[in-house]
Amino acid sequence: MTMHRTFPKSPLSELADPRLVRNFSYVGGKWQSAASGEAVAVTNPADGEWVGEIASLSAEESRAAVDAAHDAFASWSVTLPQERARLLRRWYELMKEHKDDLARIMVIEQGKPISEALGEIDYAADFIEFYAEETRRPNVEGVTSHLPDAEVELWREPMGVAALITPWNFPSAMLTRKAAAALAAGCTVVAHPSAETPFSALALAELAERAGLPPGVFNVVTGHAPTIVEPWTQDSRVRVLSFTGSTEVGRLLYRQCAGTVKSLIMELGGHAPVIVFKGADLDNAVAETMKAKFATSGQDCLGANRIYVERQIYDSFVERFTAATEALSVGVGMDDPDIGPLMNEKAVKKQEEHVKDALDKGAKLLCGGERHSAGPLFFQPTVLADVPEDAAILHEETFGPVAALVPFDTEEEVLRRANDTEYGLVAYVHSQDPRRIYRATKALQFGMVAVNRTKVTGAPIPFGGMKQSGLGREGARQGLEAFTQIKYVCRDWG
Repeated sequence: MTMHRTFPKSPLSELADPRLVRNFSYVGGKWQSAASGEAVAVTNPADGEWVGEIASLSAEESRAAVDAAHDAFASWSVTLPQERARLLRRWYELMKEHKDDLARIMVIEQGKPISEALGEIDYAADFIEFYAEETRRPNVEGVTSHLPDAEVELWREPMGVAALITPWNFPSAMLTRKAAAALAAGCTVVAHPSAETPFSALALAELAERAGLPPGVFNVVTGHAPTIVEPWTQDSRVRVLSFTGSTEVGRLLYRQCAGTVKSLIMELGGHAPVIVFKGADLDNAVAETMKAKFATSGQDCLGANRIYVERQIYDSFVERFTAATEALSVGVGMDDPDIGPLMNEKAVKKQEEHVKDALDKGAKLLCGGERHSAGPLFFQPTVLADVPEDAAILHEETFGPVAALVPFDTEEEVLRRANDTEYGLVAYVHSQDPRRIYRATKALQFGMVAVNRTKVTGAPIPFGGMKQSGLGREGARQGLEAFTQIKYVCRDWG
């Protein structure tokens, strides 16, 4: 007798287009369950309720996805750029048409406020549109010959199969930023989304299929990360691996890829400083620092982890910042609060640990500091003042809604403290003094510096960090070139 499991009704069933909800992996143009029948449950972080199950493929099935991508590469790599551009453009248009459903999927599986989810869908779609246009850009480059009677050219060619590993905090944008660049370059793709937020990636695969991407060109493989990804790191047919996630996991992938000498693109952890100098527009500095700290409920690699304020304006900044933090709303994503749930229990415990450690070492708790009554994975927006240098929060990525404020006395001191980290993704500077802005921007050892503002990212800019915040750049022309290799041709016409 066959036993059938029964499940509660999923909130995803309420989409305008329920076909966007896919439970299987997308491999070689087909929707594939795991041969073992194994599946991974997905829950809503806001209330812990069951959302759905997705197929958990085996290592052998993961290798089969590389087979499909490798087989498709021969034709995709020589497809006319105009045709690749047309297909990407159609994928973009479908994303915009289904924006509301895609945002709802994200809220249900990731928890972020609906306005942020809608913004992410626009952001994610922008990468596809941008790379649809960039598809036509790579050209043969002529070089003045250093040899008599020789003609010299540089060709940009697609690397081959690209493995993409994406995180849960931006489940749509991190996939399109990588995939659109790889596909525009002529690579084929095997992608693995986080098991905590797979439905966003599978919905994008559904739209890619509708857009007409050929079988095997874009594959999404779901399941447990070690099972799915390790075969890719060992497979010599995978020529480039792009990963967004923690520095710890990035180091592991770096080691695993060494045997096949892959090209690596890595956007890893961040520990962003905010530096507010006296003379800054204080209202703007507070408003922008609030954005830098609390966007995505603090679960953002660009999130402000250390907020340094010059002592002459420190008390005023602290007062205004604390009042703004106390005014933040907390709740479930579809109610569009300022702060949603954190992703899992581990994330909540990290907030508790960082708050306790800072208080034990002498910091002052000005607001928050505990779990929120909205649910087990909610944490109160928190402000810690006078945080001592040896507090863990000033050295470890917090990834949550806890702000650490620190006074400083001199420009030299704050720049030294800002740079005293293994991370180097983004830094924020607030000042009205152009000479100070120049000195600080020049001295900061970060891949991106934002001055008097928070939002700096977008499809046309090269996103990436220094030191152990990553390798390479995503977005812009550099993001496409990362999926290509240069062939040098020297011809003698005889």
